[in-house]
Amino acid sequence: MYAYDDHEPQKQKIAQQLITEGIQQENAVLPVQVLSEFFNVVTKQIQNPMSAGEVRQIITVLSILQVQEMDLSMVGRAIDTHAKYRISYRDALIISAAERTNCTVILTEDVSDTQSYRDIVVVNPFNQQL
Repeated sequence: MYAYDDHEPQKQKIAQQLITEGIQQENAVLPVQVLSEFFNVVTKQIQNPMSAGEVRQIITVLSILQVQEMDLSMVGRAIDTHAKYRISYRDALIISAAERTNCTVILTEDVSDTQSYRDIVVVNPFNQQL
């Protein structure tokens, strides 16, 4: 979200750099869940909301990254993760997508410190150097 919101320039710079690195290194994964949340946030919650058409163009560009769709087994795994770790179902879906793609690091501002779930480390890229 921050890559496309100039309200917080420092976070925007970090987010843009991470997206660029993910594209260049071909090692980033975007779960469909994250793309859905992205649409919601940038069309409703940021200071200068975007149009649906603008968001569609951004998602088209981001689709160069690996996009992980959800299936029923991932939903079941997310339910198990939600129950085991007492985290939101939304976050558990993202962890499930990471597991499916053998992703070992999730970047999100939704954690204050590094946290681990099974073999996946969740890191706040705005709090530390990666």
